[in-house]
Amino acid sequence: MRGKRLVWIIVAGMVLVAAVGCQRGKNRETGGPEIALVLKTLNNPYFIDLQRGAEEAAARLGANLIVQAAEREVDIEKQMQIIENLIQRKVSAIIVSPSGSREIVPAIVKANNEGIPVLIIDTQVDEDAMEEAGCEIATFIGSDNYEGGRIAGETITKLLAGEGTIAILEGIPGHETGDQRLSGFHDVVDGVEGLRIVASQTANWERDQGFNVFQNILQSQRDIDALFCCNDMMALGAIEAIAAAGRTGEIIVIGFDAIKDGREAIMLGTMAGSIAQHPAQMGEIAVEQAFKLINGEQIPEYIPVTIELVTVESLTAEH
Repeated sequence: MRGKRLVWIIVAGMVLVAAVGCQRGKNRETGGPEIALVLKTLNNPYFIDLQRGAEEAAARLGANLIVQAAEREVDIEKQMQIIENLIQRKVSAIIVSPSGSREIVPAIVKANNEGIPVLIIDTQVDEDAMEEAGCEIATFIGSDNYEGGRIAGETITKLLAGEGTIAILEGIPGHETGDQRLSGFHDVVDGVEGLRIVASQTANWERDQGFNVFQNILQSQRDIDALFCCNDMMALGAIEAIAAAGRTGEIIVIGFDAIKDGREAIMLGTMAGSIAQHPAQMGEIAVEQAFKLINGEQIPEYIPVTIELVTVESLTAEH
């Protein structure tokens, strides 16, 4: 009798373990898969729009979306900790907008080892670093930042009629997104004889740093005709610095991301334009592709999202 009881206990234990295994990455309440979305920060309207698109897709598909982010875009270590915790939680898939194109690689390796697919959004991972580490991602979903930089360069060239001085507010040094935008911009502007870049400094994607850095640039370089900012947050800070210097309307400002406040600045005439990336669409596509992966479907290695120049004329036409 004791032997039979022992057998039943062992069988029951095996059934319980199997049941727990089947629930890996499942939400206990809804039964849907747990998809993690790890962003650089939620202090930027761009990423809030991205989150909104992802949440709408998750609700439609019956998935449980876990959204986490560091307080600041420069906090790479915090983002790594978040991803490691999600791996331990055994989520079904992880969507990441990397704070560091190379730094994110060890986290991808850990996810690969646990069989958790990683989808990269917005900012590409360094391919050489991935190859060296022997890891892989399921897909990249994002816009062509190089082309966006080219559009910004062409716009400033046109507005200055090919002659004038330019300043640049860069993103995080060594960050793929900012580097590609700068590269595209330089490839246009550097080839125009009448244009001269007189200052190029980082403001780490942040509005307050955009104000402080450009205020210092204006004090040392009074002769600035145009400014290219690698995102709208820095551009908005720079516009405040321009106003504080009493130079509103004198400097052409082109931003990147076309967030709500950026669009309002364009309508007010304090910003000449911004490159739109459609972050809500990125978030929606990312969750849809993660859901397909979880269900055993194949997805493309690269899914482009369109970009476009937003100006007062295009915004007026929308209304």
